[in-house]
Amino acid sequence: MNETVTIDRYGVMGYPVSHSRSPVIHRLFAIQTGQEMQYELLQVAPEKLDIAIRQFQRTGGKGLNITVPHKSEVARLVDQMSERARTAGAVNTIAFRGGELYGDNTDGIGLLRDLNVNLGVNLEDAGILILGAGGATRGIIGPLLEMQPALLRIANRTIEKAQYLVDHFEKIGPVAACRFDEVPVAEPYDLIINATSAGLHGDTPPYPEAAITENTFCYDLSYGLNTTPFSAWAREHGAKKSIMGWGMLVEQAAESFHLWRGIRPDTAPVLKQMHINA
Repeated sequence: MNETVTIDRYGVMGYPVSHSRSPVIHRLFAIQTGQEMQYELLQVAPEKLDIAIRQFQRTGGKGLNITVPHKSEVARLVDQMSERARTAGAVNTIAFRGGELYGDNTDGIGLLRDLNVNLGVNLEDAGILILGAGGATRGIIGPLLEMQPALLRIANRTIEKAQYLVDHFEKIGPVAACRFDEVPVAEPYDLIINATSAGLHGDTPPYPEAAITENTFCYDLSYGLNTTPFSAWAREHGAKKSIMGWGMLVEQAAESFHLWRGIRPDTAPVLKQMHINA
């Protein structure tokens, strides 16, 4: 008598999504931990997002990662949310639980693990500058403020979006807003995080040269096989170190994997196997 083996399905929804490295990462996690699962790329236009999520759930899906541009919209679609997703106002991970959608946000903890554990960056009493005030920034402000920096400043092309985030997060810790062309540089920044896509699309990068010193650690949330414009700029201007966001990608994926499977994979061999370096 033949038995049909059902493999648990997971995937990442975005628009576009073909560039995603998540299937490779989760396949390596599954092999390492002995989990029977498959992970798919699911390109979904914004107007079809709700239908696509429900269809994936109905056809036996167990969980989803959510990427650009859907993270904020998914926060409105889930039935329950973790505290960190609620604080961020954005969801990047869905777990299907008893017919309900549970939303979480693993971006912030993924960034912290890469900075603290993998890279040895101390954030307590640090001066932090984040470039950009979009969805990527929303997911990381809360966890960064919980590390008790001296100040976290959000710079954006328009002050309104940055100030909105300040109003949302100022109860957690010291946070301020400014325009790209008005970044105060009287005191140096220990950490500069690029959360914009400027440079990747041929736009003029809004990077404040005077904010970098030889002690500044620069981190680009974007990543690629080639050096990103921000990472190249940071090195050219004498940053202490310039890192792309590969480590954050792997660490946030590990947190999602743990949410789904109840097992936390070891990220170090996965980072090494993907040939990720500074």
